[in-house]
Formats: sequence, C-alpha cells, structure tokens
Amino acid sequence: MHENGRDKGKRPRQFASIWRAVIEVAFIVFLFYSNLLMGEFTVANGRGKTLAAALTDIWTGTNFLIAVISAVIGYLIFEQLRKRL
Repeated sequence: MHENGRDKGKRPRQFASIWRAVIEVAFIVFLFYSNLLMGEFTVANGRGKTLAAALTDIWTGTNFLIAVISAVIGYLIFEQLRKRL
C-alpha cells in the first residue's frame, strides 16, 4: 500500500488500459481513412487529383462518425476475443 492508502500500481495500470484503447481505436480510424483515400485515387476519380482535394472529399462529419463507431465496435469485438483466448 502506498502512504495515502492506495495501491501504488493500480493507477498507472488503469491509464495503460485507457491509452491502449485510445491507440487501438485511433489505429482503426486511420485504417478506415487510408482505405477511403486509396479509393479516391484508384476508383472514384481520374488523374490529376491532388492529395488536398482527396482529403477534402473524404474528411466529412459523416465519414468521421462512421469511422469512430466502427472503430469502437471493432475494439470491443477484439477485446472479447482476447479475453476468450
């Protein structure tokens, strides 16, 4: 026990779990946007499109909401799989 009555190792462990979740969700969002960006350059548009124009096309509120919801669902599913294995 720590001098203030708390377990010294509990707090950093709790923050580690939160940071891991944030990093994993952010990575899934990154993959979502990477996929959208590749689609902008390979299927949706012709030659001459700039990176800035493609980012403007894919960075919308709807896409961000879809990315975050999908990332949280994906994170929860993988956490369940980790606990079962």
